[in-house]
Amino acid sequence: MNGLNARYLTADELAGLAFASCGENVRIHSTAVLVNCQNISLADHIRIDPFCVISAGTRVTIGRNVHIASFASVIGAAEVEIGDFVGISQGCRILAASDDFDGTFLTGPTLPAKYTRVHKEPVRLDRHAVVGAGSVVLPGCEVGEGAIVGALSLVNQDLEPWRIYAGVPARAIRDRKRDLLALEAEYLRQTPPPHLK
Repeated sequence: MNGLNARYLTADELAGLAFASCGENVRIHSTAVLVNCQNISLADHIRIDPFCVISAGTRVTIGRNVHIASFASVIGAAEVEIGDFVGISQGCRILAASDDFDGTFLTGPTLPAKYTRVHKEPVRLDRHAVVGAGSVVLPGCEVGEGAIVGALSLVNQDLEPWRIYAGVPARAIRDRKRDLLALEAEYLRQTPPPHLK
């Protein structure tokens, strides 16, 4: 790729990171920060853009045909599962852990556990979900299959499949069309997929 600071890791560099698993056509920008790679499972056809952070305190699983855009963070102190065909837009925060901020405990990772109370719950983004730019998904939430989260939204509860949500907190606006499922089926029937020919 021609450009300034536009380098993605080579296959040898990816192999050296010792992921739990790593599929084909995985592209991770050289400025991404990946913590505990042994807890990260990557399927095929994934792109992780510049300045992303993926911290896998436990297991982070990323499905096929997933794009994680620049400056996004996936913080997995509890399990994070990202389904096939999911899009995580610029500057999103996917959080499987958060400090308790009510004032009963201290906050921050520099303190011994007895002084803090960290809320850890799995997060799941089901297939075809899209999280819009600058949005935050809090611990314990599931973004249902095909659900859309509009830009700058806060997800603090489970979102139903095939709905479009926006706001703080995120609220349903309308249903989402499912026409894309026919395109998915066509794409999956092709061997190899068109972008790998």
